[in-house]
Amino acid sequence: MSELVFFLEEPSVQAMLEGLLPQLLRREVDVRYIVFQGKQDLDKQLVRKLRGYRKPGTRFVILRDQDSADCRKLKADLQKKCVDAGKQHTLIRIICHELESWFLADFPAVSIAFEKPQLSDLKQNAKYRSPDDISNAAEELEKITNGHYQKISGSRAIGPLLDPDNTRSPSFAAFIQGLRRLLSHPESAT
Repeated sequence: MSELVFFLEEPSVQAMLEGLLPQLLRREVDVRYIVFQGKQDLDKQLVRKLRGYRKPGTRFVILRDQDSADCRKLKADLQKKCVDAGKQHTLIRIICHELESWFLADFPAVSIAFEKPQLSDLKQNAKYRSPDDISNAAEELEKITNGHYQKISGSRAIGPLLDPDNTRSPSFAAFIQGLRRLLSHPESAT
């Protein structure tokens, strides 16, 4: 694989990935980000963008927030678009419920990013034991950081500190597992 292209619904996901991916990728893999202006824009343009990408050896990853959608239906809809574009080996991962859920799964990273060591203790709090179930994770993160969390700058600060082996967020663990599989066996996405 020579190139890995991420289709993302918003810039904050790119900011997080730019910090996280160096922990996972070999230097010879080129990474490109195609960032849309929200989920409707991604859904509307995905087939055209995938179909138009013709560089040999390229693999694709789609990351999209679940928000309040049914994640199985959402993934099935995205898979159909990938097939329609002739890119059926695209890795599709749904972030449950939103990107900040992944951050709430890794309080040590959040505590270091915001220089608030006491935040690390929140992982013991029952409220945060299932971060993928928190529907307002961005608001929660803003609250526990006393308003210091901002989507892009916060994602940029937390991304390099995320532990790829952290399994507290099943959707984050599925993303990491899928990405590792894609990197070692490029034909085995989805």
